[in-house]
Amino acid sequence: MGGLLPALVQDPRSGQVLMLGYLDEAALAGTLQTGFATFFSRSKQRLWQKGETSGNRLRVSAVFADCDKDALLVLADPEGPTCHLGMKSCFAADIRSSGWLSELSAIIAERASSDDPGSYTRTLLDDGPERIGKKIGEEGVEVALAGVSRDVEGCVEEVADLIYHVSVLMEARAFAGTT
Repeated sequence: MGGLLPALVQDPRSGQVLMLGYLDEAALAGTLQTGFATFFSRSKQRLWQKGETSGNRLRVSAVFADCDKDALLVLADPEGPTCHLGMKSCFAADIRSSGWLSELSAIIAERASSDDPGSYTRTLLDDGPERIGKKIGEEGVEVALAGVSRDVEGCVEEVADLIYHVSVLMEARAFAGTT
């Protein structure tokens, strides 16, 4: 392919495929050097960094080659819509994400970057992993108690609280750079 490799870009949180681009050696070097997705534009015949005009960059966390070393998988956190049409993904708008857990993770990540002092999620993240860990312990006990003393709906409520707090802990660890 004339020195170009197809590169599938995927959101590492949701697993959603965001776009397909092409990289040559210089684009790969630029991506690794800057931490932002850089591609080779076949139509413009030049390197371009995703978001260079829109500001909707892709912050790259990892790049993997496939087993034949003829395609790449780029894991990148989108800073705004990836598609030039304003959608999160360049692929069909009705393709669903990998499920409710990825949606919860995305909501928590969004609240992590919020300055809203009334946000419970933001407060937990500000208090740090120790406080979040204590909440997980409390919620775990509540799940166990609900399992023996409450109906199914009560158990679901307590399990939901536990999953939420575990997800906040994972965001705190990722936010601190300790993934």
